[in-house]
Amino acid sequence: MPATEVIDPAQATARLATCVREAGALALSMFGTPINNWTKAGSSPVCDADIAVDRLLRERLTNKDSGIAWLSEESVDDPTRLAARYVWIIDPIDGTRAYLAGSPDWTVSAALVEHGRPIVACLYAPVTEEFFAATVNHGATCNGAAITATGGSSLAHARIAGPKSYLERIAAVAPLFTIMPRVRSLALRLARVAHGACDIAIAGINSHDWDLAAADLLVHEAGGALTPVGGGAVIYNRPVPRHGMLVAAGRDRHATLIELLRDERLASS
Repeated sequence: MPATEVIDPAQATARLATCVREAGALALSMFGTPINNWTKAGSSPVCDADIAVDRLLRERLTNKDSGIAWLSEESVDDPTRLAARYVWIIDPIDGTRAYLAGSPDWTVSAALVEHGRPIVACLYAPVTEEFFAATVNHGATCNGAAITATGGSSLAHARIAGPKSYLERIAAVAPLFTIMPRVRSLALRLARVAHGACDIAIAGINSHDWDLAAADLLVHEAGGALTPVGGGAVIYNRPVPRHGMLVAAGRDRHATLIELLRDERLASS
């Protein structure tokens, strides 16, 4: 991996936004049309649009001399990424099942990670025309307007989204939660916390870097937190880019939620 100059996050955000908008337009042009699809390892669906968007983003964002590595759900993993300071982390279509079903809750998700943490993020939901962006230490936006996670520490009547089985267990401990409709793009589910449209979002076990990295920066730059149940930062670009259960919320509510999740009735989940 060649040496890399220090990247200006603001410039990288502008570049990434252009590429992700183009990728979203490509995915949207294929949306709702007859399209080849198949199942890959782990029973996860993939389709021609996933591959086309992956190819477009890789062509736009990388070159052999950039020194920026690549990690995407739809690309063969290159272990040289582990030695790179910077890595593009990409999910060409997050929510492929929704995409194939003709539902709107799918996104193009992209982030630039430095030393294991995201510094630039763009998340685009073309059907609903929502474009999220974040730059480290410069806040998060949706369609150009600043966004903020909801404040407060109370869990009473908090709007929560996540895997149904886990939400049912949480409801047994804290029955006043309001369960939100399912969002099949995990990145978009987490971005709803950054946008203030949802108070709490849960990511179940076995989420991957490409599901999380962009939404992670959005949540943090919007004044929230996204962490494992035990606390601490989510670290990206590890040999196995897979994670356990994660929770996202505004910072004060997140702290309250972490205490709740230590309840012994939830410990086995």
